[in-house]
Amino acid sequence: MTENRPEPPTLLYLIKQVELASRAGLDELTRPAGLTALQYTALTVLERHPGLTAARLARNSFVTAQSMADMVTSLLRRGLIERNRDPQDRRRLVLSLTDDGHRVLADLRPDVAVLEARMLVELPAESADELRELLEACRRGLGSRTTHARSSDSSEWGPEPDHQVS
Repeated sequence: MTENRPEPPTLLYLIKQVELASRAGLDELTRPAGLTALQYTALTVLERHPGLTAARLARNSFVTAQSMADMVTSLLRRGLIERNRDPQDRRRLVLSLTDDGHRVLADLRPDVAVLEARMLVELPAESADELRELLEACRRGLGSRTTHARSSDSSEWGPEPDHQVS
């Protein structure tokens, strides 16, 4: 007689569970600074890639263009980002962090590092780098063929989202 064991959860399910738990933790950490996890993510993307358009920031932050428009308005009002004309193409408006934006990220960085350490606590120390490499490989495998990856700046697919929430 064979025992009926439940199927293990799919990788997609496990990844979603990690995403939900990490986002809840990040929301908790960023709330005292008056930010959401999504706003924090957008700020970290701009920290690593200043001079993005709002459309490209939306793709790299995993939100819709409309959500990003609302977020940009809020971050501009708070003085955490600024919008300027692109010196190479005066028709385009690009975003970058202000000094206050850099300060907010610097203040949050130690707590975010603790959250990441909590996420990895049950892994052997040497596995963290391997996990990062495996997740990068998964991201490359999926490519940029997601709902939000289609570039409005060109007819080509946008670049791989290249940011690290840190």
